Amino acid sequence: MIISHEHKFIFLKTKKTAGTAIEAALSELCGPSCVITPYREESEGDRKGLAPQNYRIEHLLKPKRPLWRRLLGRPERYYHPSVGYYEHMPAHIARSYVGEEIWRGYFKFAFDRNPWDRQISWYFYKTKTKGERPSFERFMASRRRAFVNNHDLYLDGDALAVDFLGRYEDLDADLNKALEMIGVGRKLDVPQSNVTPNKSERKDYRSYYTPETEALVAEWYTPEIKLLGYGF
Repeated sequence: MIISHEHKFIFLKTKKTAGTAIEAALSELCGPSCVITPYREESEGDRKGLAPQNYRIEHLLKPKRPLWRRLLGRPERYYHPSVGYYEHMPAHIARSYVGEEIWRGYFKFAFDRNPWDRQISWYFYKTKTKGERPSFERFMASRRRAFVNNHDLYLDGDALAVDFLGRYEDLDADLNKALEMIGVGRKLDVPQSNVTPNKSERKDYRSYYTPETEALVAEWYTPEIKLLGYGF
């Protein structure tokens, strides 16, 4: 996520929506007081502006590192909630950390993606280290492993927490639409970053589905399908 105090915006990073590439572009707008959370080290070179900064904080609501991780000497990772601000941070936690004055006064935005397309991207991402990749049907058999909680990231309670929800399918146009709404007097280009290996070789996402898995995605992601009007 990024909190820009210069331009008074908060970008909430969702999953499999080019969030890393969006952050790489937005970092160009950031100054020394902004919050920039880290992401995968091999993608850090794609940032257009400042490197990660100001994401480690002390706050009464910030969780402590689990005792077992400390006892076993396990490292604290950039995506662990115990660091403070972290990528894929839910809106309600960000709100608690920044406080009501900033939360209400800053422009908040996020992106989402057609859930059927996003699910295929998530499947390839989560199985990329497998020696023999399981079938999509087998992957979908475990909701705990396969579910993508994007809708929860940009909600605050039952209400939409953002002022603008862009579409992955209109990435460049919607990012620059958000920047125009913020009042940033320039446009940004979104770089290629954190792309899943062999993405260009994939078939159309619809070809991976059976009627059963198509219906399962429709059931799991009913809220965002209704919100953004997506269809299979």
